[in-house]
Amino acid sequence: MVINKKSLFMFLSLACLMLVLGACSSNNSSEETSSAKTVTDAVGEMEFPANPEKVLAPNMEDYLVTLGITPVAQWSIGTSVHTYLQDELKDVPLISWDMPIEDVIEAEPDLIMFESEAAIQEGMYEEYKKVAPTYVFKPEDTEDWKTQLTVMGKLFGKEDAAKTAIEEYEQKAKDAKIQVKEAIGDESAALIWVTGGQFFVFEGDRYASNVLYKDLGITMPTYIKDLGKSQDVWQAIALEALADLDADHLFIMAAENEEGIETLENSSVYKSIPAVKKDQVYFFEDSSNWTINAKMANEATIDLVLESLTK
Repeated sequence: MVINKKSLFMFLSLACLMLVLGACSSNNSSEETSSAKTVTDAVGEMEFPANPEKVLAPNMEDYLVTLGITPVAQWSIGTSVHTYLQDELKDVPLISWDMPIEDVIEAEPDLIMFESEAAIQEGMYEEYKKVAPTYVFKPEDTEDWKTQLTVMGKLFGKEDAAKTAIEEYEQKAKDAKIQVKEAIGDESAALIWVTGGQFFVFEGDRYASNVLYKDLGITMPTYIKDLGKSQDVWQAIALEALADLDADHLFIMAAENEEGIETLENSSVYKSIPAVKKDQVYFFEDSSNWTINAKMANEATIDLVLESLTK
């Protein structure tokens, strides 16, 4: 076979080009691989994927949306979802709170996240790991929403977004606190959730109580102080136990046609509460923002509290 100079030059040029392209491809692959990171969660070490595009994080959608991430599916109990997030999640399919493995597989996530080990159905952790890398938050990382958002920001490489979101919230709460003080002074307030004919009083550190008492500086009634710190399992209380509720304002969450409301309003106990006597009771059909502690939920709570107290 005879190869002339022109053919040899073209052959060598092509070979060099292939080598360069191969090197570029190798470098890109190496960069992508190195951007995945080994992290330690509540279970142990795991490989946190680089730039996951299909994140499944039940009951943590607020955090994802705050960071500009749309989840592949959203937490639900039946058809009930986090209503306050539906402007952002209205087109996102639902997945049941107990995360059935067949539904998880169908969602095709490239990352699964759980808020705690207790949030995982017994014996299912290894099954979820077979579907996608699974991250479980440490208890100390979920003690408050700001810490959790900061941790998530680091995991997703969105530290600046997390910091900005926290700063925005703190400014909103600071401004609202001034308005609340001007509106009600040192008057107290409490929150009650009525569901399934049962009554749940928010302790001073449960969900939206953090907004009322810590962020907005509203006075905590003695009754709420005496409840102490919240426990993991939320216990319903007897209607009669509300006899000592010394709140000047009362926020009540109850779905439309909730059976417990009629029982509550017809009771002499309810009528004896200072807030009821003063006609300072505010009803809300949507409980979703009140029963979770996260940035967007708390912002919604602030707006509703201001609307109620300053009208």
